[in-house]
Amino acid sequence: MDADRSSSSTSGSNGGASAGASEKKKMKYVCVTGGVVSGLGKGITISSIGRLLKQSGLRVTSIKIDPYLNTDAGTMSPFEHGEVFVLNDGGEVDLDLGNYERFLSLTLSKDHNITTGKVYNEVILRERRGDYLGKTVQVVPHVTDEIQNWIERVALLPVDGSEEPPDVCLVEVGGTVGDIESSVFLEALRQFQFRVGRENFCLLFVSLVPVLGSVGEQKTKPTQHGVKELRAVGLSPDVIICRSSNRVELSTREKISVFCHCPPSHVLSVHDVSNIYHVPIILAQQNLHGLLREHLRLDSCMTPEPDLDRWTELATSVDIFTEEVKIAIVGKYTGLSDSYLSVLKALKHASIAGKRALEICWVEASDLEEETEKGDREKWEAAWKVIEEVDGIVVPGGFGSRGVEGKILTVEYARKRGKPILGVCLGMQVMVIEHCRHVLGMAGVTSEEFAAKADEGGQKGQQQQQDEQQQQQQQQQQQPHAVVFMPEINQAVMGGTMRLGARPTHVTLKDAKKTLTLAGQLYKGSEEVWERHRHRYEVNPDLVGGLEEAGLRFVGKDGTGTRMEIVELDRQVHPFFFGTQYHPEFQSRPLEPSPPFFGLILAASGQLAEYLKTESRRRVTMVMPHQQQQQQQQQQQQQQQQQR
Repeated sequence: MDADRSSSSTSGSNGGASAGASEKKKMKYVCVTGGVVSGLGKGITISSIGRLLKQSGLRVTSIKIDPYLNTDAGTMSPFEHGEVFVLNDGGEVDLDLGNYERFLSLTLSKDHNITTGKVYNEVILRERRGDYLGKTVQVVPHVTDEIQNWIERVALLPVDGSEEPPDVCLVEVGGTVGDIESSVFLEALRQFQFRVGRENFCLLFVSLVPVLGSVGEQKTKPTQHGVKELRAVGLSPDVIICRSSNRVELSTREKISVFCHCPPSHVLSVHDVSNIYHVPIILAQQNLHGLLREHLRLDSCMTPEPDLDRWTELATSVDIFTEEVKIAIVGKYTGLSDSYLSVLKALKHASIAGKRALEICWVEASDLEEETEKGDREKWEAAWKVIEEVDGIVVPGGFGSRGVEGKILTVEYARKRGKPILGVCLGMQVMVIEHCRHVLGMAGVTSEEFAAKADEGGQKGQQQQQDEQQQQQQQQQQQPHAVVFMPEINQAVMGGTMRLGARPTHVTLKDAKKTLTLAGQLYKGSEEVWERHRHRYEVNPDLVGGLEEAGLRFVGKDGTGTRMEIVELDRQVHPFFFGTQYHPEFQSRPLEPSPPFFGLILAASGQLAEYLKTESRRRVTMVMPHQQQQQQQQQQQQQQQQQR
């Protein structure tokens, strides 16, 4: 009987372990919607939730649902929707996927961004193929089924480099509850909660708690109405996250609990903080990880408390830096900071690593041009005063001719005055144009992109257009464009036709004088780096030889050696003059800053020379044992040959 009891006990124990393993393998879904107004920070909220889960021992992934009809964000204006974030696979997606990648150290794919355009396109393709077997294709069930299938399929894709499927999938629904365009996605989620089981589905609702009047009373009515809208479509929030300028009071949270059918412990406060890295800490202090562990039945695979020691150190260190570094961003979309969100984040990550408090100074590129000087001299002087006073300059990417002359003037100023400057994508192309004009003496040379835009302006007669085209061809034979259209790119179609995604760049580690290049030092001796691209134009390869003779070094090229990727000036000529055709900001992380941006911050704060010396000594220390081992092997081979 003892043996039987022991056997039974062991069997029960193994059965429990199997059940636990089976439960762990079942995908868990945490969905976040928002109400009242957009822009409450759902992306930061869901990223913070992911950080809590990740620090509790779970693998996470993330999906963003955007209810617009565009196939992707590639053709959308930065003024309309903020920056276009580029993924490794070339996907042009919503900027929230950048938040996910930065916060959670993930590598997502274009399928992690679901849009109405993508879903309807897939449904129509299926209908054309006859997949629906003659049925009437409808929003319910065919579109809603496609959404659910998409979420389940993408949720299983490994995204953390481990080749293991995630444990939890975070899903953010863009927009606000009640929008017509998001209704089909909410209906899909209503069905999805029963498809996967309520124990595998947790719904969070992010809402605004405004403060009105001189007494500072916190109002709950907007949240009540938002939850009412959500419940009207068959969804009830498991957790309500209240956004407010100050900490939401207990009495306010209790009132929301009563009217929104949610326990008081499940109504959380996320107030404004000094930096976004505090948000996971705030949520952990209110036991959100415990609520999720209990609701999703994750006891067997999730630690009781998240390990946030290093994250807390990051969040607090940002607030205590006293020495400042001022960086100017000279662009054309400066009216909306989200247009350059990844650039801002990359500068922030670099300043954290450089132990400096970052101050961003926005400069509209067109304000630096001669036309502004003639029309509004005060604005022109103010713009140039900023350029003179900052410690460093970033000229980011962009499209179109507006503000380009101002960027060229900025590069010229920085080159002549020795002010640290980083050019990204168009910024690097502008560096090349400026060098052609003011060093090689190619007056008026520009990019084929801007020349084409100039040709399109105004209504001209056919004969006049032909004459001008002929004249332009003659001029181009004498003086080619500094930047040209890439031959493989489709000039007629805009969406998804650029050179996109992660591609290798071969870095020249030493120049002809055997001197270490700045690029080689910043990338710590890596001969090949993978960075993300988004461009249609490239440096004219016919001009590279002349530019290099004039001192502009192309130290990064693609695999063919004909496409220029990195440009720099010798550090004996300029402390930091560095440009990249790719977008290094897209792979910057809070604890792993992008090398070009880190280099800029170090140069702007006077730390670059010492950093490069330290890195050089470190590499020598690492290389010496390897060289000694090689020498020993060579000596052994020589001895063996002599013995033979």
